Amino acid sequence: MATVTRENIGLLNDRITVKVAKEDYLPSFEKALKNYSKNANIPGFRKGMVPAGMIKKMHGQSVFTDEVLRTVEKELTNYMTNEKLEIFAQPLPLSENDPRQINMNNPSDYAFAFEVGLKPDFAVAELSKEKVTRYKVTVTEEMINEEVDRLRMRHGKMTEPETVSGDDNVLNITFIESDAAGNEVENGVKKDNSLLVKYFTESYRKNLLDKKKDDSVVLQLNSAFDEKEREWILNDLGFDKHDKAAGDKYFKLVITKVGFVEKAEFNEEFYKAAFPGKEIGSEEDFRQAVKNEIQAYWDKQAGNHMQHEVYHVLLDHTKIEFPESFLKRWIQQGGEQAKTEQQAEQEFPGFANQLKWTLITDKIVRENNIEVKPEDIQAFAKQQLFGYMGMNAMDEEQPWIAEYVNRMMQDRKFVEDAYHRIQTEKVFEWAEGQVKATEKPVSVDEFTKELEKHQHHHH
Repeated sequence: MATVTRENIGLLNDRITVKVAKEDYLPSFEKALKNYSKNANIPGFRKGMVPAGMIKKMHGQSVFTDEVLRTVEKELTNYMTNEKLEIFAQPLPLSENDPRQINMNNPSDYAFAFEVGLKPDFAVAELSKEKVTRYKVTVTEEMINEEVDRLRMRHGKMTEPETVSGDDNVLNITFIESDAAGNEVENGVKKDNSLLVKYFTESYRKNLLDKKKDDSVVLQLNSAFDEKEREWILNDLGFDKHDKAAGDKYFKLVITKVGFVEKAEFNEEFYKAAFPGKEIGSEEDFRQAVKNEIQAYWDKQAGNHMQHEVYHVLLDHTKIEFPESFLKRWIQQGGEQAKTEQQAEQEFPGFANQLKWTLITDKIVRENNIEVKPEDIQAFAKQQLFGYMGMNAMDEEQPWIAEYVNRMMQDRKFVEDAYHRIQTEKVFEWAEGQVKATEKPVSVDEFTKELEKHQHHHH
């Protein structure tokens, strides 16, 4: 009769030895041989009439080895189930196991040893004791004016005047890297763009007045643009936005088209175009809708930032021990391709962090009965569709939407992905309800600096 023994060989690391006797595997070996002879196709014999001796001679050893190993695996699985062992990954067979010891002509007791990594017991960080800041970006009149202007331009009427006359002209231009005299640099950067005159520094704009199509100017980015616009243009030209030397380069700007947008009037047609599906009756209502949109955008950014904070609190303040040596060996042997010891060492910190986060979320989900229901996944599919197509929730009664959602619910990959994302959102909702969050009003600049500081700190 099979016996299973277990001994501790390290932190959260056990060795399990499975010993099987003849009576454990011989009956299933005989049965497997009979099945083989029933189905074997061997020239000169009718199907199912091949002599057992011949089958045994031809295939016996491989069938015998399979049955011994299958019996060992079954005993190991039963043992782990009965003992309620919570392990990482799968048991790793130890190198001392040698299948060549298995001999059909001399059936005997066989022992196979495995190494397992045990999941640790731990307590999730006590979030109620943690202090987290919830930033609230203050929406200013200037921000509202800028967005109102942008929407009026976007929904305005484009005309093509002869010359550049002011800040609101739109210029289609080609940036050509050059020397100070405007001679093109060999293999230099060349890029088309479209800019409003007001994107240039106030002092530079006079150089553009009265310019026509096909006229050009030579400039350095550092003197022609303020920091925000310069960073954006450097990025578009393929440079690092903080590259001072790139900002000193000369560029010849060729104007390929002069445009002017007659801004949209404040009227019902404009309100409907800018905010379809919203009831807006006056300029005041329109400005309020713009303010709400800006606030919603920054609230979402602040929410993401807070989630990031909570993630690091959970990860950094939850103490979990791991069977490191086992997991490193598993990284080496467990994938499709074997890895070196050095590769496993390099991968381990990231792997351990991911594993830690998985254990934390699993525990939060289990202990707080967090559920993802089919209707959650259906709502997620709808929301994604509306996002892709720029639709409003008002349109959701249309029959093709229900068909789309049903089709997505049959897509296993989509359902798994949606399930994971919704579950993560619910874990964060729960976690945010536990922390003591202090609301702090900030300007956009202050909040952006906080985000940059945060990214710098964690990468």
